[in-house]
Amino acid sequence: MSPEAVRKTARGMAVAILNRVALTRAFAEPLLDVSLSRQDLTNIHDRRLLTELVYGVLRMQGHLDWVVAKFYRGDFPALNIYVKNILRTGLYQLLYTSRIPASAVVDEAVKLAKVHHPSGAGLVNAILRNFLRGREGLVYPRLEEEPLEHIAVVHSHPRWLVKRWLDLYGREETAALCAANNEVPPTTLRVNRLKMTRKEAACELREEGMEVKETLFSPDGLIVAKHGPTLRETVSYQKGQVLMQDEASQLIAHLLAPRPDECILDFCAGNGLKTTHLAEIMDNRGDILALDIKAGKTASLLELAGRLGIGIVETKLGDAAADMGRAWYDYFDRVLVDAPCSGLGTVRRNPEIKWRLRPGDINSCAALQKKILHNAAICLKRGGTLVYSVCTVTPEENEAVIDDFLSRHREFCLTPARELADLDLCDQRGFVRTSPVRHGMDGFFGAVLTKCLI
Repeated sequence: MSPEAVRKTARGMAVAILNRVALTRAFAEPLLDVSLSRQDLTNIHDRRLLTELVYGVLRMQGHLDWVVAKFYRGDFPALNIYVKNILRTGLYQLLYTSRIPASAVVDEAVKLAKVHHPSGAGLVNAILRNFLRGREGLVYPRLEEEPLEHIAVVHSHPRWLVKRWLDLYGREETAALCAANNEVPPTTLRVNRLKMTRKEAACELREEGMEVKETLFSPDGLIVAKHGPTLRETVSYQKGQVLMQDEASQLIAHLLAPRPDECILDFCAGNGLKTTHLAEIMDNRGDILALDIKAGKTASLLELAGRLGIGIVETKLGDAAADMGRAWYDYFDRVLVDAPCSGLGTVRRNPEIKWRLRPGDINSCAALQKKILHNAAICLKRGGTLVYSVCTVTPEENEAVIDDFLSRHREFCLTPARELADLDLCDQRGFVRTSPVRHGMDGFFGAVLTKCLI
């Protein structure tokens, strides 16, 4: 097999994606989408293997590295990144798949090493074969005796993060959270209510060969129970009748509860998933101003709005951490602050987050969130509603931000999200908290704030 042919195998493409994730801090999902769209892999099994290897290695990287360290006498952190990821992909197949013969896994890994880092081929061969001979002798830390080490190794999370969660949640809940983070999340769709009802969308998708069921919490969601065609191949997707969005994320627009003909500000709009959801709830009547600091995201937002048939969204390029000027003061009926955050509630979907995040990043995020929330509050009319949301589970970015805000803004009060209380999504203070453990969706935090009339 030629070097180019080796690179274009599922394993070769997986290693290339993992290298880019490690070296450029890119996210795996868009890189994977590009690789699959090139149609280098025409066999459905190869395409599925590529996806499984990329996400599987990222989820279980800590466990895989712990295993490698048991059979490697050198300095693992200093090892060439290609060799690391070749070893990780090989070990992942040996540990977590059963349909691929061990000899084929080792052979393919050695071929990859010869192409990308020839001097490491012997090391790859030795470590994988030593693992096959010695795997039964591996002794893992016990949960009862070494909870931090056990959870970090077995459930593949960085030790600093496991320690934080152990202090906050205790042993059992931390283990459950880390285990849930490694599960493959469901494919969840949002139905575009401007074009059809949820039942109509479900019927059309079933006719196209996709099995779906209604989400429990979001009134606009469908969960794909069994894939037929890929979502982008369906007529429903191409016509803008459905799009992908986690159920927890879908709840945020309902938390803001916008009404037709209102003037809404989406203060950190990103690619526009929540912006367009707001427009759908408003029946495409009114005005939505979507602000983001990145031109690429505002362009993507307008493209999405066009595909969904939405015409009430205007975008503006700007920094939410800066004062927007007096023209914006007391102007909007409702404001959504879906703030940039550590993203720890979305580790199921973005497993690379847990490996690139550092302890100090959480406090940095919280400081930025406080600035953004203050600037957003100025833009809200008296009597208006502001929703603060983040896709993370850290107290510093959740209730601590709200408590700091309320101590500085006496004109605001916390409004319990009563419409979600009966769904076990609301705590005693009225904060919305979703969890991959309890609810099977991403970990989101939401707070509803009302600006007093006087």
